[in-house]
Amino acid sequence: MSTHPALQDASGGAVSGAAGELATAILQGEISPDDAIVRTAAHFMSEPRVEVVAVALTSFTPEATGDWARLGGRAWVRQWVRPGLPCTILPSPDAGPEAALSMPWLSKIARHELVVLTDRDLLPPEAEQDRSELARVGVRSLIASTFAGRGTMFGSLSVGGRRPGPWDERLVQDFRLLNAAILSRLTLEQSRRALAEAIAAGAEAQEAYQQFFGAVGHELRTPLSAILGYTEVLIDEADQTPADPVSGAMLRDGPVIVRACEQLLGVVDSLLGAGRTLAGDEERQDVLVADAVADVVHWHRVPAGTARVALVVDVDPDATVRAHPSGVRQALSNLVGNAITHHRPAGGEVHLTTERLLGESGQEMVRIIVRDDGPGLTPGRLEHVFDPFVRYAEPTVQGSGLGLPMARTIAERDGGAVRGESTAGVGSSFWLELPVRDPAA
Repeated sequence: MSTHPALQDASGGAVSGAAGELATAILQGEISPDDAIVRTAAHFMSEPRVEVVAVALTSFTPEATGDWARLGGRAWVRQWVRPGLPCTILPSPDAGPEAALSMPWLSKIARHELVVLTDRDLLPPEAEQDRSELARVGVRSLIASTFAGRGTMFGSLSVGGRRPGPWDERLVQDFRLLNAAILSRLTLEQSRRALAEAIAAGAEAQEAYQQFFGAVGHELRTPLSAILGYTEVLIDEADQTPADPVSGAMLRDGPVIVRACEQLLGVVDSLLGAGRTLAGDEERQDVLVADAVADVVHWHRVPAGTARVALVVDVDPDATVRAHPSGVRQALSNLVGNAITHHRPAGGEVHLTTERLLGESGQEMVRIIVRDDGPGLTPGRLEHVFDPFVRYAEPTVQGSGLGLPMARTIAERDGGAVRGESTAGVGSSFWLELPVRDPAA
């Protein structure tokens, strides 16, 4: 605490009942931040010693700005003054922001602690600007503090008067309590406003997603399909005259064009599938994991049979997660599809199991594990397996390299994660973790 003859010790005293009730109403959200400031000012104006109350908001805009003065685009300021008294902290309407009070000596202290000034005439020589400014506005003594917390400066609160001398300890503690209550409420309100802005931005992003992926589907898939179709026709025609040099070149290079088109179409389809999933209008729901797994296994029966891979399911029939249903199925489909693709020449097994656990923040989670007995990955490859377009399959194996990154993005949207572990020559396990309850609840 700063010690100086002009400053009063603010550590002692009890809070009044009226201030305690008002602070409770503020903290419980019974009144708006604007009303909290107005009622706090009214509380202090009921004290004979207080002749002016001033509030400045620097990073928070009042809900109704009609009673507030705007100072140079830097702050909103409002004051309450006893009728007929010369005390005022507001500059004249035609004055610039330089006319506002700055009080550099006192402001430096107020950023860290409560300032209780008993007499401006007792200020040290280095506080001459503070003394001059207080004399100009007719204030001899004051109590002041900032609304500052978590690295954010919301503004300041001050009460003052023309009479010098020590302030009543009860009034000082009322000030401390109500200043802290308003700060807490401003912090909460700022978070709510930020959340509302984030939700609005998310809605705009969702619309942009839909427009972008619609353009991808039209502008990329259509010409690619045409190239692929014409190339296949040219290959068929060249097969009729294989001795012709042009036909021979087409028979040699045409399949390369076809494979490249099919590869690029796979990338486009992956993007479109993820785009539809991420930009869909469905909301988070309770998703029965067993139902989602059953759907995914059904979709992969044919490719699994072709690859001689057995799908073994042993999941908790009661396990439920809170997520987007289509997202759960899309992410699981990517994991299961990868497990089937990366099989041994003789086939193998893919096991789907579940386990319950607590996340890093104590959130209840369900982990859906997809384990294969394929060739596995080295530590170096596993480190980059979630990078877009990274593929470790043979060139003849179709794939876009987007399955795992897309699955991770989908899971993270619902407050979950996709991770994995692998041992070269033994197999891999990749899992989808999702919360049991809405992460925002």
